[in-house]
Amino acid sequence: MSEPRIIKKYPNRRLYDTAVSSYITLEDVKQLVLDRANFHVIDARTNTDITRGILLQIISEQEEQGNPIFTTEVLAHIIRFYGDTLQGMMGNYLEKSLQAFVDQQHLFREQMRTFIGKNPLAMMTELVEHNLSLWKSVNEQLQKPYPPSALGEYSAPIRPDPAPPKNSAAPASSPAKPEKERKNNRKDKGA
Repeated sequence: MSEPRIIKKYPNRRLYDTAVSSYITLEDVKQLVLDRANFHVIDARTNTDITRGILLQIISEQEEQGNPIFTTEVLAHIIRFYGDTLQGMMGNYLEKSLQAFVDQQHLFREQMRTFIGKNPLAMMTELVEHNLSLWKSVNEQLQKPYPPSALGEYSAPIRPDPAPPKNSAAPASSPAKPEKERKNNRKDKGA
């Protein structure tokens, strides 16, 4: 692996890329990240590594611009882990979770490339042509008149007798009586 690219941050807040011998912006540093370049940002005055701070600054700017990745609740949870006994584990967990997500995303993209092939436009064109021919075929079938013999053989289906309504009175063989009648009969028997 080659030596990491060194970017120096001067007190005037300017970033100097030693590899290209010119000043760069945070947008340029973001592009280095996207290009997976190996680099370190060093404070020119103290000679300390401030790469994390610069990356956090890029994340902060990205979060303010468009659709943020971190909700307020997620950020609050992260802040609560600082000073907690699980702080060390949380960083490791987030790192491994993100790596697993990146690996799955890479695998999914590779599978899609294999499925789609080298030229997605050609596949889309083929799919559209297939759907168009299918639609034409169905449309032609719908526009054909039915043959008269097929119409003459049609008969309405025979429907079974409807079931009796559920709220109908109980059959005559059933000894069910309203509760009030049963109570009255008991009084009469007891008297």
